[in-house]
Amino acid sequence: MSALPNWIDERIDRNLDNTLTQRHVVETMFESERPFFSIRQLQALVKPDISKATVRNRLHELQEIDVVATETYPESVTLYYIDYPASDWPLSPEGKRALVTDSPLDRLSTRDFLTMRDTAGIRTLVLAGFQLTLVAFALGGGLTVVGADIGIESDIVLWDTAADLFGISLLLLFTERGARWLRSRDVLPDALSSD
Repeated sequence: MSALPNWIDERIDRNLDNTLTQRHVVETMFESERPFFSIRQLQALVKPDISKATVRNRLHELQEIDVVATETYPESVTLYYIDYPASDWPLSPEGKRALVTDSPLDRLSTRDFLTMRDTAGIRTLVLAGFQLTLVAFALGGGLTVVGADIGIESDIVLWDTAADLFGISLLLLFTERGARWLRSRDVLPDALSSD
């Protein structure tokens, strides 16, 4: 088990006579990837042979010392979470910072992409691909109407597509940078500027 933060370690009871200790419950919650737990979910994670009443007792003890808090939902569903003092909701301060500062693509590593583990990053990448495809269709339609040909040809269709998407991506990048530069100098009208 990993070390608990000091603010938790200082508050929990060191009673080892209990079948289920406060430390075991908090460590299980702390190490899990989920922020909320029902009593049944915690029971399955800590020790399945421990009764729900024992798990509930430890959770109530932890709630009394402000380590755990609850959210109650309709139909009498109560979920428990670690009550981080630096956060107004059930997420660690590090997790909150990650959600605020990182986009899913910022967190998507090559390994997570190849193993398909980071679903949010992969979905964002797929959505970007769909949007680029829409832009490519629109540009292709416009070039067909005008009768222009961009002149990138290869025997391998995927190379043509990759070259087209690369060119469109560069065009979009330069357009975005130009628009940002114009906005910073108050050249663009309010209807075209963001925020």
